[in-house]
Formats: sequence, structure tokens, C-alpha cells
Amino acid sequence: MAGIGAGAAAADTVIDTIPVGEFPNGVAVSPFGFRAYVANAVDDSVSVIDTVTNTVVDTVTVGDFPLGVAVSPDGSRAYVTNRDDDSVSVINTFTNTVVDTVTVGDDPFGVAVTPDGSHVYVTNTTGAPSVSVIQTVDNTVVTTVGVGTFPIGVAVTPDGSHVYVTNTGGDTVTVIQTVDNTVVTTVGVGNGPLGVAVTRDGSRVYVGNNDDGTVSVIETAGNTVVDTVVGVGVGAAGVAVTPDGSRVYVADVGGDAVSVIETAGNTVIETIPVGGAPSFVAVTPLGFRVYVTNSDDDTVSVIAVERCSGSLCFATGSLVGGGSAGSGGTGSLAGGGSLAGAGSAGSVGS
Repeated sequence: MAGIGAGAAAADTVIDTIPVGEFPNGVAVSPFGFRAYVANAVDDSVSVIDTVTNTVVDTVTVGDFPLGVAVSPDGSRAYVTNRDDDSVSVINTFTNTVVDTVTVGDDPFGVAVTPDGSHVYVTNTTGAPSVSVIQTVDNTVVTTVGVGTFPIGVAVTPDGSHVYVTNTGGDTVTVIQTVDNTVVTTVGVGNGPLGVAVTRDGSRVYVGNNDDGTVSVIETAGNTVVDTVVGVGVGAAGVAVTPDGSRVYVADVGGDAVSVIETAGNTVIETIPVGGAPSFVAVTPLGFRVYVTNSDDDTVSVIAVERCSGSLCFATGSLVGGGSAGSGGTGSLAGGGSLAGAGSAGSVGS
């Protein structure tokens, strides 16, 4: 117990720092919470973290310059985007081996799995900006959807009906209807939108705007921006929402910190120092822990989330984290502190 009353509440704290591969970017947690998967861009690998001990228990070789990672809802597969060879590696999570490689569009980055596990959505950042839709039953691309300029982040709504894609070069978010994979609208947001995550009830979408240090809040009912959160640092990147929807965690790549937004008022209530150039975040489904990839120092920070019930606040650092279903977005950095192909500067929603 951390204390009684709001004044005695302890802040969220970094309880562990895990060395991983070189230049970690995307991160996703398994739905049962026992593993976290981290894409290491320079190493062409994925680090597999045991969330009980917070140690790397395996390393999987994937394609060239992996950036995004998402886990299927049943936890059996991890999907990894490989930017420099235009592919997605499919990992069998029981054996931690690559069982398939899917060719997609140019310079893939973000990746998200639908809640029923039937399809995977991948953002292709260059060439003809698009989203590749992979059918998981046979790992084939069944269609390609044109979107805005330099798409990076991607997130699927909890009911699987819509996909939200951040267009970093166009300051917009494309909304795709999954029933026929058509674009239904485009929403203007802040400058350089990168990370994206949807609340578990599907009512709100949070978008990290990398170039102006804000987070746009989209109401899904009308696909309009209903709020803009300021004070999230100098380079908002990856975004993740807690399972109860009360908080949003935003990686501030320029400030070496994670900003915590309280969704009740959409205000920043806390800033947590982490490692160098944090790019992406994943919240466990029980909401006890947050995993943050630090691209510049090749580590993952583990944040214990302080939770309150009425006037009682409990520290959760000793609790084993849960996992996300891998349906969130993947806003993360692509190389040397700048966006892949952008020249300047990465969800998991659950």
C-alpha cells in the first residue's frame, strides 16, 4: 500500500530496465501477459522478454530493419514489419521461430491485428502510401488500401470495424472500414502524427503528434477531434491506453520521458523519466505495467502503474503484468532518432 488519500499516492515508477537489441522500436505484450516482444531495428531481431522476471529469454532473427510488432489475440503469432526488405515476418510464439514471410508494400512500419485474429494491417510508408491487409489463414495480402502521406501508426477498434492510420507527412488520420477495406473519412490532427491507440470501449482514439508535442483526441462516433492535449513533451511518439481507459501513456522521444494523460480531463498529470529516445509503449491488459522501448540506449523501461481505489492507493511494482492483444498502433522511431525516410523527427492498444 502506497498510502491513503490522493496526497499520499506514489507516482508511477520505473522498476526495471531491460537490455535488448540495438535500436529497439515496436513493442507488444502477449494476451496472457507472460511475454513482451521488442523489434530491434539494427540487429534485425526480436527480443522476447519474460514479464515475470523482466529478462530476455530468446532472440528471434527476422527481416531487414524490423520496426513494428503486434501479437495475435490468441498469442500464437507475432507479426513484425521489416522496413528494408518490404516484408512481414510471422513468428510462431510457442517455438520463437519465423514460420512465414509476407511481402507487402514499400518500407512497412506499423502493424496491428484485428480482434478476431483474421487479418493484419500494415502501413507502407513510401512509394504509393498504403496499408496492406494480410489474411492470416494463409498469410497472403488480400488487398491494399491507399492512405495519406507517410503512414506510420495503425490501430484497430475493439469491435474490429475500423482501422485508424496516422499519416505523418500529411497531418491526418485515415479511417478505414474493415468490412470492405475502404476509406470512409480523413481526420485532420496535429503536426506529424505518429502513434495511435483506441480506448477499449472504442469511443476515443488518441494520436501522438510528433512535431508539435500534442495529442489529438478523436471521437469515433463522428470521427472529429474533440480535444487536444498539450504538454506531452517535445516529440510525442508511441501511444497506449490503459484497459480501463483512465490513462494514456505517450513516449516523448525528444524528452527521454513518458507523459501520462488522465482521460477524464485530458490533461497531463505526470511525466516519467525513462531511457534515451523512448519510441513506443505497451500497457498490459490488467494495467499494472507499461513497457517502453528506448531507442538510443538499447533498453526497455518497465513502469509500475500506481493504482487507486477510492482513497486507497496501491503500488503495483511487485505484480506480474498482463498482456495486450496486439491490436494497438505502432508509432515508433525508425533510425538514429529520426523517422524512417522522414529526415527529421513508432498497440498496442489492448
